[in-house]
Amino acid sequence: MKKYHIHRDIRARALIFGLPVSFFAIQMLGVIASLLVIIFSFSFALIFGALMGNGLLYAVLLKLENRPDLLANPKVFPNAISNKKTNLLHYADEF
Repeated sequence: MKKYHIHRDIRARALIFGLPVSFFAIQMLGVIASLLVIIFSFSFALIFGALMGNGLLYAVLLKLENRPDLLANPKVFPNAISNKKTNLLHYADEF
């Protein structure tokens, strides 16, 4: 009788070659662009540069995946928004 294992990690993000799907799409765009450049202007230096560029892009995307704080945007808006008038004069509160 065939046994099936239980997949408990159902909420984990999908990874392709260690990259999330959005980063993998960026990697594939880089690969396709480098292939187009190699096809239309063939030279050995260009092939080597494309390989190095794709390797560097992959390393950068892996680093961004492992350290998401590098892309974190600082908070622009405050935690609470109030319509209370800011008045430094205390006589306005007396009435």
